[in-house]
Order: sequence, then C-alpha cells, then structure tokens
Amino acid sequence: MFGGREKIEIKSADQLATMRAAGLVVAKTLEAVRVAVRAGVTTRELDEIARDVISSNNAKPSFLGYHGYPAVICTSVNEEVVHGIPGDRVLGEGDLISIDCGAFIDGWHGDAAISVLVGDVSPDVAELSRVTQEAMWSGLGQARAGNRLSDIGHAVESVIRAAGDYGVVEEYVGHGIGTSMHMHPPVPNYGRPGEGPHLKVGMALAIEPMATLGARHVSVLEDDWTVSTDDGSWASHWEHTVAITEEGPWVLTALDDLRL
Repeated sequence: MFGGREKIEIKSADQLATMRAAGLVVAKTLEAVRVAVRAGVTTRELDEIARDVISSNNAKPSFLGYHGYPAVICTSVNEEVVHGIPGDRVLGEGDLISIDCGAFIDGWHGDAAISVLVGDVSPDVAELSRVTQEAMWSGLGQARAGNRLSDIGHAVESVIRAAGDYGVVEEYVGHGIGTSMHMHPPVPNYGRPGEGPHLKVGMALAIEPMATLGARHVSVLEDDWTVSTDDGSWASHWEHTVAITEEGPWVLTALDDLRL
C-alpha cells in the first residue's frame, strides 16, 4: 500500500495549493454523490456521478486503475468497511454507505470519505457515523507542527472508546499523501500519544477512522477488494486530507477553506 522510501514527503506552499485544488474537486464530488444517495439508487449510478464531476473539474480520479481497481469511488454498504466496488447493488431505506473518493491535479492527490445515511436509519447506526466523524475531527486537530504522529491516532481512538463499545479497525489506516495517493507514513487510528516522527510544516496526511458496531476484525471478500466485518456488524468510515502549516491544520478536502 505504501510505496517508495520511508522518507516523509515535504511540500512547498505552491504544492499544497495544488493539493488544495485537487482536494476541492474531491469535496465537490462527494457532495454531489451525497445528494444523490437515496433508496433505489445503485452504487454504479453514484460512481457515474463521481466520474462526471471529477472530469468536469479538470481533474483525474486517483482510484480508477489503482492496482487494477475498476471504479472511480469506493462504495461500502452496511457491514462493508472500505473498498467496496460500485455495481448493481441497490441502496435500501435504512442503509449506511461509506463513500471514498480521490482525485489528482498536476500529479498531486486529494483523498476523502464520508458516511451517508439512507433515509431513516436506526439510532445506533446514526450514532456510529456521528462518533466516527467526531473521531476524525479530533485526529485532524492534532495535525500540528511539533506534535508526534501517534498523537493523531490516540485522539481518534480516545473519542471512539469514550463513546461506547465500538470496534476500531486496525488493519486499514490513514496515510501520507501527495505525489502518490498512499505514501509514508501510515497513520493508525489507535495507539499511545507521543510516539513516532515529529510532524513538520509541509507534511500532508489522510486521516480516516473506521469504526464498527461490533468487533474490529475484518476480512477481504472474494472480489479481492471489499473489506467486510467478520461478525457482520455495520461500519462507518470518514476521511479528510490535511496539510500541516505554520498556522495549523489545513483541511484540503473540505468544501470551505477550512483551517483548524
């Protein structure tokens, strides 16, 4: 997953600006797909919307063709955690769909994910999504120069553990991002604070907690992509790309120019 050397890529201000342009395309794409989510729509139809938005914004999809991946977005429904392939699946009332999207401009990538509730969902499912999103924002807030890498994962895990008996997926983690979609360092969603490399201005990270209503254990399905919980419990996935700047965390994949 993590290609190249162990060195963490440092970006210039101009390079981060290009990443912001790519991140804004990701944000627009996810918003268009979010609006289209409803009972009766297929995940393939959502992928077609994403393809059109990325193309119309003069960007290219990061996922399409990545290690052979066949689609523009990942659509993971209910017990599927990540990397679900869009297809003929029809969304139903009460479903939870996690949608992951990446795009690049001039070789610089943005990556983000949202969980969307389909109509009226059960309270525990809605709370799972809320907690996972809150955990993401807590992790993003730790993306500050001088902090240590593990401060992010500790912040993410602390929110989830405090909220209830949720599973925190360990096999799939956040990552560095820039000239490649997946770069060093891996960014776990758990762990003790104060460990790992110091965060520096110019780094960019994708922070993406994945939590479940049951146990944390997951497996890859027969399509060699879709990751699902072993116990069938439902999962939520939220993600943003963030740059570490002198002024603090800059969320590159937000619709607004968001600095924490």
